[in-house]
Amino acid sequence: MKRKAACLLLILTMTLLLTGCWNRTELNELAIAVGMGIDKLGDQFQVSVQVVDPGQVSSKGGGGSGRAPTTLYTAKAETIFEAVRKMTKTSPRKIYFSHLRICVIGESMAANGMAKALDFLSRDHHFRTDFYLVLSKDSSAEDILKILTPLDPIPANDLFSSLDISEKSWSPSTTVTLDELLASLTNQGIEPVLTGLQIVGNKEAGETKENVEKIVTSARLEYSGMAVFKKDKLIGWLNEDESRGYNYITGKVRSSVNHVACPEGGKVIMEIIRTQTTIKGAVNRGEPRINIKMQVEANVGEVECTGLDLTKVGTIYDIEKRGEEKLEEFMRAAVQKAQKSYKSDIFGFGEAIRRANPKAWSTLKNNWGREHFVDLPVNIKINLKLRRLGTIGSSFLNDVKE
Repeated sequence: MKRKAACLLLILTMTLLLTGCWNRTELNELAIAVGMGIDKLGDQFQVSVQVVDPGQVSSKGGGGSGRAPTTLYTAKAETIFEAVRKMTKTSPRKIYFSHLRICVIGESMAANGMAKALDFLSRDHHFRTDFYLVLSKDSSAEDILKILTPLDPIPANDLFSSLDISEKSWSPSTTVTLDELLASLTNQGIEPVLTGLQIVGNKEAGETKENVEKIVTSARLEYSGMAVFKKDKLIGWLNEDESRGYNYITGKVRSSVNHVACPEGGKVIMEIIRTQTTIKGAVNRGEPRINIKMQVEANVGEVECTGLDLTKVGTIYDIEKRGEEKLEEFMRAAVQKAQKSYKSDIFGFGEAIRRANPKAWSTLKNNWGREHFVDLPVNIKINLKLRRLGTIGSSFLNDVKE
C-alpha cells in the first residue's frame, strides 16, 4: 500500500509540470525582432528594433502589396529597458527578442562606454547569446537598420550571413557574440574588439524599396575594419590589413587570400586554407615577452608573372618565404597599432602571461596596459607550406606569343 501511495503521489506531482499553457503567448501577439540598434543621444538611449513583417516574407504571402519586409520601431528613454517597453506606444505587438540576429552598437554610445547597454542584453531572459554584435561606423545604429539589402529581404539576416562568411573566407572581420564580448570586458589581460559596419552610397535612397530593385544598389552595408576598445570605451580603429593581422594573431583565420610579388614583376596569389596559431607568454627576470607561432597551409590560386617555373623546388620555397614575410607584415602592423597608438591589449597577451606565470602576473597586471604592454617584445615565427598548385603547373603566360 505504501508503494502504491508513493507512486500515486509521484504521478500527481509530475502532472504539475505538464500545465504549460498558463503563461502562453500566441505567435500573432508578438513582433519578432531580428535586428537591434542602440545609440546614445545626450543622457538618453535611443533603441531601434527591426521587426519582421510575416506577411511579406512568408512563402505564400504576396509581396506585391508594396510593403517592406521589415519595419523599424524606435524609442528614446533614460534606460534601454524603458525604451524597449516604450515602443508599445507605436507597435501593436510586444517586441520578442529570442530570434535576434544582429545588434548594432552606435559609435556615439561606444565612445562613452557600452557596458550599461550590455547589462540589459545579458540579464533579460528573452535574449539568447548567439547573435552578433557590431559597431556602426560614421553613422548611427538607427540609420544602419534602415538600409534595405538585396538577396535576403530581411536586412538583419543579410548582415548576419555576410559577417559569418566574411570571417570564414576573407579575414578582415570577426564575429563576436555576447558571451565573447562580456568575457573580454571582464577578464584581465584582454580588451574587446568589434567589427565595424558602415553605409556606402546614398543613405536616403538606401531606405527605399527601390534600393533593391536595381542591379547596382544606391546604398549598401559594408563591414569595414575593427573597433578597438579600452575597457568598454571605443578608442580607435584598425584598417583592413591591421584587422587581418589581428585575426592571424588570435587564430581566427579559416581561409583567406594573399599575394606576394614575383622576382621579375607581377604577383602570385595564394589561397590560405588552414592556419593554427599558438600564443605563449614568458617572464624572464621580471620582464614579460610573447612568442607567437603560426602554421599556415596554402594553395597557389593565381599566377600573374611570366618566367616562373612552379615545378622547381626552389621556386616553391621562395614563394613560401615571401608569403611568410607578407603575413608577418600584417601581424606586426596590428601589434604596432595596438601598442603605440592605443595601448590596448586586444590580443590577450596579458592572459597568455597569466597562464604562463600567475605569480608574476599578479604584479604585472597593475600597470599592464600603460607600461608593460606598450614595450612588450613580441616574437613571431611563421611556417607556411604550399600544398597544391591548382589544375595546371607553370602558367600558360610563359608560352603566350609576343
